[in-house]
Amino acid sequence: MTTALITGASAGLGQALAHALAQRGWRLVIDARSAERLAETRKELAELTDVTAVAGDVTDPSHRAELAAAITDTGGGLDLLVNNASTLGASPLPRLATLSPEVLRKVLATNVEAPLGLTQLLLPALKGARGVLLNISSDAAVEHYEGWGGYAASKAALDHLTLTLAAETPELAAYAVDPGDMRTAMHQRAFPGEDISDRPDPSTVVPALLSLLDRRPPSGRYRAADLVPEAEALAAGAGAR
Repeated sequence: MTTALITGASAGLGQALAHALAQRGWRLVIDARSAERLAETRKELAELTDVTAVAGDVTDPSHRAELAAAITDTGGGLDLLVNNASTLGASPLPRLATLSPEVLRKVLATNVEAPLGLTQLLLPALKGARGVLLNISSDAAVEHYEGWGGYAASKAALDHLTLTLAAETPELAAYAVDPGDMRTAMHQRAFPGEDISDRPDPSTVVPALLSLLDRRPPSGRYRAADLVPEAEALAAGAGAR
């Protein structure tokens, strides 16, 4: 059975992807900071597949060790690691002129250090399975928006780590994916008091991510919006058979 570990899986894109993989029969290890929300998600997923839920904060090395141990307990193989857990930082978003070092350190710890630390622990399992590393990035990593400097810097760093890991570990497929705007709690924090109901639901991004897993193109940085036509073509081809 193929196995995936997804961080930040109790809501948003992580939860949507977990449901899609469960429907495909993947075994899952999932994490989130909220034990209550994670337990609810696990209950839903357990109706579809074998799922292990480990609540905790990815910035905590002991929690990352627990996640690695959970993979060992499932048999030691890992076909997909999704570093999805992320933090925006302060809300409302501060300009760089007023961004505190404490907030920046927290953003970097969650969005850069934690994904790398977890990947390092699980790299032997991923390499053994010739698996996929999927890091969730942002358009802010390559664009420049007022107030987004700290978060953007963290995602730019994550992109760089992803592609360097790809160069150092050619047996892996390593992807940094910009999902685009989504209607999530984190995105709402970026726009406090504003109506973001016009943003797409995270589930609309899932076909693009699945297309990466199905096609396994060369490692690199991808925009979900560019992958959607390919995902639709794959679905149409499957329906024609």
